[in-house]
Amino acid sequence: MDRIIVVGTGFSGSILARRIAEECGRRVEVIEKRSHIGGNMYDEYDRHGILVQRYGPHFLNTNKYWIIEYLSGYADLYPHDAHLLSFIDGEYVQLPFNFRTLQQLVGAKRSERLLEKLRTRFAGRDRVPVFELVDSGDADISEYGTLLFEKAYRTYTAKQWGLQPEEIDRSVLERVPMAMSFDARYLNKDFQYLPKKGYAGIFRRLLSHENITVTLNTDALAHIRFDDENNMITYDGEAVELLVFTGNIDELFGLKYGRLPYRSLDIRYTYENVRSILPEEIVSYPQAPGYTRSTEYKKLTYGLDQDIPVSMIATEYPLEYDPSDERAIIPYYPVLTEASRRMYSKYVEEAERYGNIVLCGRLAEFRYYNMDVCIEHAFEKFKDISYRLNRAK
Repeated sequence: MDRIIVVGTGFSGSILARRIAEECGRRVEVIEKRSHIGGNMYDEYDRHGILVQRYGPHFLNTNKYWIIEYLSGYADLYPHDAHLLSFIDGEYVQLPFNFRTLQQLVGAKRSERLLEKLRTRFAGRDRVPVFELVDSGDADISEYGTLLFEKAYRTYTAKQWGLQPEEIDRSVLERVPMAMSFDARYLNKDFQYLPKKGYAGIFRRLLSHENITVTLNTDALAHIRFDDENNMITYDGEAVELLVFTGNIDELFGLKYGRLPYRSLDIRYTYENVRSILPEEIVSYPQAPGYTRSTEYKKLTYGLDQDIPVSMIATEYPLEYDPSDERAIIPYYPVLTEASRRMYSKYVEEAERYGNIVLCGRLAEFRYYNMDVCIEHAFEKFKDISYRLNRAK
């Protein structure tokens, strides 16, 4: 009964495994379905020395410096403000949508009155969700909000989520608000960094501890069983003291209440014998057919000679998560709707029947966590785990 299993090696699983091993002095078995650690944060260098994030670009951004300090113990970080553009009506416009975007979309002359209204209406606000513009009550502001919504948000959402904006939880769309200034930083967080040598090294160091063993290429679901008589979860037929689960909660329970909806990505790579392909490190394409954005990882690789005569872009084609489709076997984003939340609540009730499981992370908790929130949440979860383990002594 002193066996502790952690399923998944993303930030949730890796942080909890390390803290249990280090601070509780307990042995931890970490099980990973894929051939590598790090979950969707995994990155690697290609043959040209370009550091490629294989599951899409991730930026470390937060308003809490302790998170930067924590990760600095596992990697060398360097300041990096993410900069993006969006391709709308045949032109590159500023992303985040800001005052420069406004001038690009309506023209400098027409922007004068609207800028004055925005500064007055949203005085003291740094970023404002597009819905607030649409529902502002001011005809001019509402007209521009609707223009922005129809040209960018509606089209992008339909591709990214497979739904119309009215069908999805508003919190998802509010992740990309309009900047009430000419601020060109994609994210308005105080501390923005990237690891110099990539994220994979962070996870290697997190999981490098004498009390941690890692098993790759193993689907934990083939080993997990439910002892309903004792309300316990077993692994390989053995009762375990604790199972930390970070995978798909619906698959854990055999899709008993149906499959929760997730979106996946088919990422396609294009190399060109040129020094630069895109005008910025990431470009979104709300109006393009099928794909949503492209990332030129050369522009994100620390220490790379940017003058080398080759570059690559990774273009994302969203599609529904489907474990039977090789293109869509990785779940990326939970699709938050009223129906999916109701289904998820049934799975939570199912999990609560068993006293030795802790759910943590985007997939297990069916939430759209940003990286910093995911890290902070793992720290909060550890408080409960530590209490459990210490009480059991």
